[in-house]
Amino acid sequence: MIHKHRTKSEELCMLESLHARMDLTENDRKHYINLKKGYEGELKFDSMTEKLQCDCLLLNDLRLKMNNTHFQMDSLMITLEGICMFEVKNFEGDFFYERDKLFMRNKTEINYPLIQLRRNESLLRQLLQDLGWNNIPIDSKVVFINPEFTLYQAPLNLPFIYPTQIPKYFRKLNTTPSKLTKKHLILADKLVSCHLEKFPFLQLPEYEYTQLQKGITCESCRSFSVAVEGMKVVCGECGHKEGVDEAVLRSVKEFKLLFPGQKITTNKIQEWCKIIDSKKTIKRILSKNFTPEGVRQWTYYQ
Repeated sequence: MIHKHRTKSEELCMLESLHARMDLTENDRKHYINLKKGYEGELKFDSMTEKLQCDCLLLNDLRLKMNNTHFQMDSLMITLEGICMFEVKNFEGDFFYERDKLFMRNKTEINYPLIQLRRNESLLRQLLQDLGWNNIPIDSKVVFINPEFTLYQAPLNLPFIYPTQIPKYFRKLNTTPSKLTKKHLILADKLVSCHLEKFPFLQLPEYEYTQLQKGITCESCRSFSVAVEGMKVVCGECGHKEGVDEAVLRSVKEFKLLFPGQKITTNKIQEWCKIIDSKKTIKRILSKNFTPEGVRQWTYYQ
């Protein structure tokens, strides 16, 4: 049973918006693509764990802090036998192992996931002890989710689950007798209560309002080739249709994410959305969904 669902990170949401509205540097673009691909891999893993028939509690995307050290776990499963912790990697292509290091086929070294796994396990164990939960077994695994991933020369004793091994691993979990009790639910609730909604150290490019392209992007393909047709916003690229109200509210959410210090006003949102000619339409949508503050030209929305 899913006890905590996964949500797209603030950093990925912001980079997704900035990627559509400005030219990212090569490093920022690579960082965005890596985050996006990682998130897609995690969602694929979620689609598999959601089908588990065994009695367990799933906590996805836990962001925690222990002794002023932040750490993040892709997926955590509470079972009768203890905690299963998963680090999900969406690597694609041929890789090889050499002396506790991973390399791509062209000999480019990548971050060794086992280092992160061991660090997270240690911090989780300390956090559990701090919360009064001692001696809980933790089984940590790196899951390579992409079917196009191959790793050569790796020792057999590494805590890795390869793409072809995932079905067998889940079948074993399903056939393992398990009946959770109230104490397992208490533990899950305690960990969720420690979850940090906002995570520090976001890796973002510098940007200003004036340098960003204005307009409503397509909800499906992120194109700016959208136009208002009656009460719908229609994409000229992929044909996706979305209600005008929904499109404006989505754009307001995007604006608030990128510029949390700026006030939401009718003029500012009309400028941000660009394709909505009627200021009355913008005002109606804002008044319906937000609380107005101030009067006349000083009105803003919260």
